[in-house]
Amino acid sequence: MKVSFFEARADEQEILKQRLSGHKLSFFAEPLSEKNVSAAASSDIISITNHTKASPALLSALPNLKLVSTRTTGFDHIDLDSCKAKGIAVCNVPAYGNYTVAEYTFALLLMLSRKLHKAYLKSSKMDFSIGGLQGFELFGKTIGVIGSGRIGLNVIKIAKGFGMNAVAFDILKNNEAAKSLGFEYLPLNELLSKSDIITIHLPYSNNTHHLLNKGNISKIKRGAVLINTARGGIIETEALCQALDSGVLSGAALDVIEGEELLRIKPKSDAENSQLKAIKVILQKENMIFTSHIAFYTKEALRRIIETTAENIISFADGKPQNLVLIK
Repeated sequence: MKVSFFEARADEQEILKQRLSGHKLSFFAEPLSEKNVSAAASSDIISITNHTKASPALLSALPNLKLVSTRTTGFDHIDLDSCKAKGIAVCNVPAYGNYTVAEYTFALLLMLSRKLHKAYLKSSKMDFSIGGLQGFELFGKTIGVIGSGRIGLNVIKIAKGFGMNAVAFDILKNNEAAKSLGFEYLPLNELLSKSDIITIHLPYSNNTHHLLNKGNISKIKRGAVLINTARGGIIETEALCQALDSGVLSGAALDVIEGEELLRIKPKSDAENSQLKAIKVILQKENMIFTSHIAFYTKEALRRIIETTAENIISFADGKPQNLVLIK
């Protein structure tokens, strides 16, 4: 099969060439876009990241396409309705970040709780005073985990090591894990009101869009902190801004934010310009930490991503597809 990879690094290309030696491979340094889609027009399979928005227009420009293999767990960047209409299968990498993202969640939490970012900036300027650096302990605090999948459960395991209490919210409850790890499920609003730390580990979908919004963010226990390593669109930006300004949230640490792609590309409309301005306002807040979507970014996770992607393509070519999120 003809397979086109977008944004594959040199070391990843070597692995893919070895694993997929029976297929014709093409590599592109940039995301799939209107500018380069014609070069991939004959592809049977494309492999992309979340930097590519697989829109109806792009999918229509790939008439031979049979599979979209995303090198991510989330697939909200792919127009599934168009894929379904065109008979295109979609697969993902469901488990590469189980430990990586859970560990990064605590990296962000510790940065918030002990003001490590501020301490580093002060000492880098040869200022060794401790003013403004008082933090808070995690021991005895309640962490509210929104989403109890693989990553969420690993967050709870780590939290228990810090002596924290844990509660969770999920439509699909894992009662066996709740019993073995010692946490309870709560309705969302009750979790918000009882948690000292709130952390999000849900996929982005129509059902989770703005799950935290102006209607419920005020339910949060006053002075709590919020962590998001999932997807930006789960939190309404305006609501987050209001919560930080009002003191409902004493701080937030985000690895993702709604509209984050606008930080890398030039806005194309007044609406996008307005959204970018709102993002920049919130990122400049004193009680805000933002990193550039790197929770997944470890050598171990990257190896798992590329190995699973190769397996996904091999299995699909052999007529035994795996990790499908949409069956053609």
